[in-house]
Amino acid sequence: MKTAVRDPIQLCRLLDLPTQYESGAAAAARQFPVFAPLEFIRRMQPGDPQDPLLRQVLPLAAELQQVSGFSQDAVQDAAATVGPGLIHKYAGRALMVTTGVCAAHCRYCFRRHFPYAELPSRDNAWQALVTSIQEDESIEEVILSGGDPLTIDDARLEELVTRLSEIKHVRRLRVHTRLPVLIPQRVTAALVAWLRGTRLVPVVVVHINHPAEIDDAVSDALARLVDAGIPTLNQAVLLRGVNDNEEALVDLCRMLADRRVLPYYLHQLDRVEGAAHFEVPVRVGLQLIDRLRARLPGYAVPRYVQDVPGDAGKRVLA
Repeated sequence: MKTAVRDPIQLCRLLDLPTQYESGAAAAARQFPVFAPLEFIRRMQPGDPQDPLLRQVLPLAAELQQVSGFSQDAVQDAAATVGPGLIHKYAGRALMVTTGVCAAHCRYCFRRHFPYAELPSRDNAWQALVTSIQEDESIEEVILSGGDPLTIDDARLEELVTRLSEIKHVRRLRVHTRLPVLIPQRVTAALVAWLRGTRLVPVVVVHINHPAEIDDAVSDALARLVDAGIPTLNQAVLLRGVNDNEEALVDLCRMLADRRVLPYYLHQLDRVEGAAHFEVPVRVGLQLIDRLRARLPGYAVPRYVQDVPGDAGKRVLA
């Protein structure tokens, strides 16, 4: 993460992009900074501004356009927040925003405007959240999210999980992360050990949008999780110019299935301010799912879902 690219001009020049992209990248990055690890950048095609991996992290002038229907809190996290960093939106599950740090700044991120500065400081980061979970006996699953929880060191994560495991009514631990994809060497023996060393049932949910994201190092990282007996799922976001075509989605689902990772969700884009240029019409998403069902076994077809504020869970579109 220390060697990640943080300068939009540097990103453009590393990928040999036409100079016309530099001004728009610089302007958009002032609103939402660039952060892209070299491991991810090396999988991109130099000279191609339409590269599906580059599009996920390259700031564009289009992000600065105000589009009706797009807001800073697209999924209404604020309304479901029961304490700083604790979101209780769905029955039986609570989500901990453990950190504001990610291994990449995805330009479509629905939490790009989240008030991370309001999270508790390091010294007392999690005690109040753990106490809240302990006091609510309806919570049987805790989701570690962010940011990305795996940007936190293993010792602190193991300490947190140990405290959660002492709460009798909590049964499962879910970790949402892009680290195994963006910086695959993060999946260490220590990480696997604390995931397997708790009485809680661990589930890891990774986030892969395009088959080009999966190289040998990513495959090895995913295998380390699966071989340890940790259920590993993938959720993708349907993104214009990234994966809004049949072949990309078919190849992605096949590659995930071959690596024993379940294609879990394909999300309709959350309508967050700055991401309108990524939106794909729902009718197109429905057509794509129909084509996937015609070509793939049922277990390899993700559920096409949308986060609709107020619903009891993700709304299944197909």
